[in-house]
Amino acid sequence: MKKTSSIPSDKRQCLKMEKWLNFGRLLAPYLLCSVGATLIFSLFLFQTPNPFKATFKHDDFDQKNVRLQKDDETCNLFKGKWIRDLNASLYMNWSCPTIPDSKNCFKNGREDRDFLNWRWKPDQCELPRFDPKTFLKIVRGKKMAFIGDSVARNHMESLLCLLSKEETPVDVYQDSEDRLRTWYFPLHDFTLTVLWSRFLVTGEERVINGSNSGIFDLHLDEVDENWAQKLPTIDYAIISDGHWFFRKTYLHKNGGIIGCVYCREPSVTDLGLGFALRMSFRAALDFINQYKKECKEGKIMTVLRTFSPAHFEDGAWNTGGSCNRTGPRHEPAEIELGGGGFETELRDIQIGEVERVKKQLVKNSSGKSFEVLDVTRAMLMRPDGHPGSHWGNKWMKGYNDCVHWCLPGPIDIWNDFLMSLLKKEAG
Repeated sequence: MKKTSSIPSDKRQCLKMEKWLNFGRLLAPYLLCSVGATLIFSLFLFQTPNPFKATFKHDDFDQKNVRLQKDDETCNLFKGKWIRDLNASLYMNWSCPTIPDSKNCFKNGREDRDFLNWRWKPDQCELPRFDPKTFLKIVRGKKMAFIGDSVARNHMESLLCLLSKEETPVDVYQDSEDRLRTWYFPLHDFTLTVLWSRFLVTGEERVINGSNSGIFDLHLDEVDENWAQKLPTIDYAIISDGHWFFRKTYLHKNGGIIGCVYCREPSVTDLGLGFALRMSFRAALDFINQYKKECKEGKIMTVLRTFSPAHFEDGAWNTGGSCNRTGPRHEPAEIELGGGGFETELRDIQIGEVERVKKQLVKNSSGKSFEVLDVTRAMLMRPDGHPGSHWGNKWMKGYNDCVHWCLPGPIDIWNDFLMSLLKKEAG
């Protein structure tokens, strides 16, 4: 049966949502007591001095510390290059106990480490390094949700490692399929969660002869309730998606099929991947823009993270494609946007939808803001940052992961970008 989003307006529903996300507050003291000895041992084990570790000042929080420099306010943080920096990584795989095995490339046998020794340098300014203390003070008392596919989760996992340098989070919720995961930072009353969604809108996989077919029906006028029902208690929504759209899909609107992607049927118009992506993000952004946050006062800041490129070479994911490079690309012809690649097209579509919704902000919507976290250019240059064969693929031997990113790795720069956006919003 097809699921549609329905957000009741009565406050009892809001209280129910608040109770769900505040579960960690009630549970945290008991968890902390019961695992106290374990945590002490873990801190000893994982906080061994790190040669890559940056030193953070623990002075009192000053409002000026959450403001971008004047030069940075007009600088394009997302246009630049990777430069060598032997202190680029703020953590290592052994210092972050929350890294999943599939992203723990060193644990799975990766031997080269030079891919860690690069940081992003914008052309016209400096990108401040991630500071977990500053980040946690900005988001104190808030809830942040990463909404999207497994790459969105990859982003959240990177942030979790970076924040763990300041405070050890408590794992408070995990659903049976591990698609909804919530962590809580009790000292800062900060909740971090991932809400898994393939398409942001309702997507149903067709079952043929009792088996999943890999063919999907997308309902472009219905947002995915897996994240929509949690919106009342979210302060920061980091939305992204893209890789699931590279499948055969039938597009629905107003109860009927309006077209398809990759269907190759004479009776159905192939509207293209770009159309499906555009309409899905449009539905999600419009839903957030039009939604009245009744549960509590405060802003909803929505950050759209642009398409994260894959780097399969000599084949696709299922035809022997690999990603064995050990350093970034630097050739402008390979990485400059505007070259006509599909990554550029998808990025431009996403940015265009954010610009569109900014112009259509509903009246009296001062509590909402929309920003872009543009990672496409920077990550096109980093074919060396994927797990490749080092992802513990015991169920899929012979396949390489050139979509997700190693932890630690180039993906950590996404949180430098995110912190800068939060600073600007707070300032």
